[in-house]
Amino acid sequence: MNQRGRESSAKARILIIDDDPIVADSLAEFLRRDGYDASSALSAAEGLDALAKAERADAGDGHGTPRPFNVVLSDVAMPGKDGIELLRDIAEHHPSVVVIMITAYGTVETAVEAIREGAADYLAKPLVDSELRLCLEKALRQQALVAENYELRHRLDAKFGLASIVGSDYRMVKAFELIEAVAPSKATVLMTGESGTGKSMVARAIHERSPRASEPFVEIHCGSVPETLLESELFGHVKGAFTGAHTDKTGRFLAAQGGTIFIDEINSASPGMQLKLLRVLQERRFEPVGSTDTIEVDVRVILAANESLEELVAKGEFRQDLYYRINVVKIELPPLRDRTSDIPALVDRFIDLKASEHSKTITGITDEALDALRRYPCPGNVRELENIIERAVVLARRPTIDLDDLPPTVLEESAEGRLMLPNHVRAGLAADDAPDSPDTPWTPIPLAEALEAPEKRILLKALRANEWNRQKTADQLGINRTTLYKKIKHFGLDRMAG
Repeated sequence: MNQRGRESSAKARILIIDDDPIVADSLAEFLRRDGYDASSALSAAEGLDALAKAERADAGDGHGTPRPFNVVLSDVAMPGKDGIELLRDIAEHHPSVVVIMITAYGTVETAVEAIREGAADYLAKPLVDSELRLCLEKALRQQALVAENYELRHRLDAKFGLASIVGSDYRMVKAFELIEAVAPSKATVLMTGESGTGKSMVARAIHERSPRASEPFVEIHCGSVPETLLESELFGHVKGAFTGAHTDKTGRFLAAQGGTIFIDEINSASPGMQLKLLRVLQERRFEPVGSTDTIEVDVRVILAANESLEELVAKGEFRQDLYYRINVVKIELPPLRDRTSDIPALVDRFIDLKASEHSKTITGITDEALDALRRYPCPGNVRELENIIERAVVLARRPTIDLDDLPPTVLEESAEGRLMLPNHVRAGLAADDAPDSPDTPWTPIPLAEALEAPEKRILLKALRANEWNRQKTADQLGINRTTLYKKIKHFGLDRMAG
């Protein structure tokens, strides 16, 4: 091996698993002389333990070896769990590790089984130095590709999977449970919620956790496609089917073959289109526009609506049979104004994401800016909040986002003192908030002073409703806990506790 090869291999960690200690130790010593960081284990169980400890150390728990293993050289014939069973365990629990099988009892059948189960290569004892070196160099190149793919999948999961759907609100927790439960199945899923609540992200998370994850994920937003073109977009068309159809077009259903199609804003589809969709959902077949050829498809269908389908059915604006056909598993996503306790976590996530995207060093957000965001009703929901944070990250001149980094609309809304209160608090205030009579005389008073009385009343009612649990009260009122403490002291409410 040349010097460059030695320098490259010095960074690679090799684990030898062989029940013969002489073979395991001598092979490890040979690889160390070649510049590898080699260790040995005398059984499959001991080898799996070494792999797990190395990965835990890499994750930062401070125990075990400093870096994970790149390659495993494993004997096939071992007492207890043999090499083929070990290979399966490594593929399941350590997918970035490449395995080379070695044995003194080499047969074609064993080699084929090892390769089929995921081994990178297969060597027979006694090992030839040059063959082993070439085999390791090849395995390390493969391991680099495997690790790169594994990291890519991890990043995709972080972007499109559950890691990107932030929320501790009980309604979001219920949605997470439904996502995990329905993902492995073939069941049709219907999502409901206002625009911007994350329906597309949830659809992708379901796809990424399904057996179809390696197949296409295709989405279409019915509301953004003209009615005259929607059928062609979904099912495709043949040349000459209509004016402007100069070539054949593949529709979204066929493009999603084997994978998942996400149809958003299904409530905007016309009655005729609803009927065509019903047939596809029932029979899994369709004809492209202008064609008599029937195409069969195998796709998982996820749909979403930003209006109440039940109300549209009652009005006769949505087919009842289609509604029952798509309403197999329903996932409801609440608007952001109904889960303001999730805003701090969402803000933190968006700051990390957008700071990385724009190469900015942003360490956080001030309490005042966060309070303004929690007071803002955010009609565009999570999507709007993400855009607000991206704007703030781009414009921020300091490491911490402050009030002057937020859009004027957010500041105007928060300046009005609006609080997104839970229903039971709002109901408790209703009697006190009746409008004044037109004949009520107006007494000039500074606005800040005029607002103090209702603010004190709101705080007191919320604290009593939550049995003076300050964290819960702060979450419900959409303010920072430090801000709540200051207001309690300012109004002298701490003397009323208990």
